[in-house]
Amino acid sequence: MQATAARLRLDWEVDVEPGGSHVGRGTRNELTGLGGATYLEIVGPDPSQPEPEFPRPFGVDGLTDATLVAWCARPTRPLPEVVAAVAALGIDLGSVAEMSRARPDGVLLEWQLTFPMLGPDRGGVLPFLIDWQQSPHPSDSVPHHATLHELRLTHPDPDLVRAVLREIGDDTDIRVTAGSPGLTARILTASGEVSL
Repeated sequence: MQATAARLRLDWEVDVEPGGSHVGRGTRNELTGLGGATYLEIVGPDPSQPEPEFPRPFGVDGLTDATLVAWCARPTRPLPEVVAAVAALGIDLGSVAEMSRARPDGVLLEWQLTFPMLGPDRGGVLPFLIDWQQSPHPSDSVPHHATLHELRLTHPDPDLVRAVLREIGDDTDIRVTAGSPGLTARILTASGEVSL
């Protein structure tokens, strides 16, 4: 994770700031803004924590290189309501979990989320969901020296993906096309456009 953050600082000419530890999950993060309420979260093993009894989130244990594995949406409705609406479409987004972490400045963040679906048939195409509740949004306290230009999703059933996005209420301009499950982000940096 530190190597990835250092590479972004150098190649993208952005500031990447420590986020904090995900206690009990075996991970920590660093963040950089991508414009507005959008940010990139770099997640990796946290050497200050003991080895978790279960796999780390985002498939971190199996990654050998920095990879875009998932994306997150912030619905305007309560998460259980959105999960139920998406379930009516035949997609199980999983249960809603309570999470928290302390920022380096001591501010405690508390949120609810569903976990990413990363299996080969999902490929991170459908977002995991987050509700920051009363906590400050992470994008409010990170530098924004790059901008998300496009998020592109491919899936064998693009109409289903679009229906899920409508239920989530995602109002961003996301390109959804037919193909094998996958996601790509185009980001504008001071050094030019990069793809993840």
